[in-house]
Amino acid sequence: MDARIAYRQTDARGATSLRLVVLLYEQIIQDLRQASLAIDQNNIELRTKRINHALDVICLLQATLNLERGGKVAQNLVRFYDTVRANLCEAQFQASKELLAHQITDLLTVREAWEQVERLQGATPISEMIQ
Repeated sequence: MDARIAYRQTDARGATSLRLVVLLYEQIIQDLRQASLAIDQNNIELRTKRINHALDVICLLQATLNLERGGKVAQNLVRFYDTVRANLCEAQFQASKELLAHQITDLLTVREAWEQVERLQGATPISEMIQ
C-alpha cells in the first residue's frame, strides 16, 4: 500500500467532520497538481483521470452541503464549486496548466479557511455525531 494512502486512511479515522472536509480539499489539490504534471508529460490519460477524480470529490463536497442550515455560506460554496467545476472542464479541454494553477490557488485559500474554522471550533469527532 502507498504510504500516502495509508497516512490519509489513518488521518480520516476518527476525524471530525471539518477535518474530513480539509482532507477532501487536500485530495482535490493533489489531483490537480498531478494533472498539471501530466500536462508536462503529455499524458492525456493521467490528466483526465486526475481531473475527473477532482471533479468527483467536488461533487461529494457539494452534495453534503445543507443549504437550509448553511445559509449564505452554503450558497456561496455552491457557486464556488460550480465555478471550480466549470474551470476544471475548461482546463481539461485546453490542457491548461495556468487554469489548473488558478484553481489550486483558490482551493488552497478555501482549504485554509476550513482549517481556521476547524481550529476555532474544536469540532466533535464524526464518530460521535453518527451515534
